[in-house]
Amino acid sequence: MGTTFSMTSGRAVSPGSLGAWLLKVDPAGAGARELLAGGPREVTRCVRRSYRTFLMEPGQPVLLWVSGRDARMPAGVHAQGRITGVPQPADGADGADARQLEISVHLVPVDPPVLRAQLLADPLLSRIEVVRMPAGSNPSYLGREELARLRELLPTPGAD
Repeated sequence: MGTTFSMTSGRAVSPGSLGAWLLKVDPAGAGARELLAGGPREVTRCVRRSYRTFLMEPGQPVLLWVSGRDARMPAGVHAQGRITGVPQPADGADGADARQLEISVHLVPVDPPVLRAQLLADPLLSRIEVVRMPAGSNPSYLGREELARLRELLPTPGAD
């Protein structure tokens, strides 16, 4: 069964249960289309400081999730790759906004993307955090079993 909430730690994800980090992007936000245009690229993405960001390490798998209901860029997994750095304070972040961090990632666009509708049709993937709680944490995550199942749906080889 997929990753479940850990009653012992009170945390949803641990190093042992992590399959991949999932970073969200708003299709209406600045740079969303440019982020996915072209081929592989190294980018930084904002994440919220939490216990999860302290688990993020170079080499871990990462997925880029486009959120919302934009028909031109529907919700789903639009890129995959690897974390290439450690979380750092976001440019311009000061003590007032120390909750914002940036993480460097290498992303490869997924063409065609694996859309939310496809995930909802799958008994395992319909339960992933980003589907259950779309306004939830950034980063979100997939458990190991969930990532294995998603890789079966990806049209391109994993960015390992």
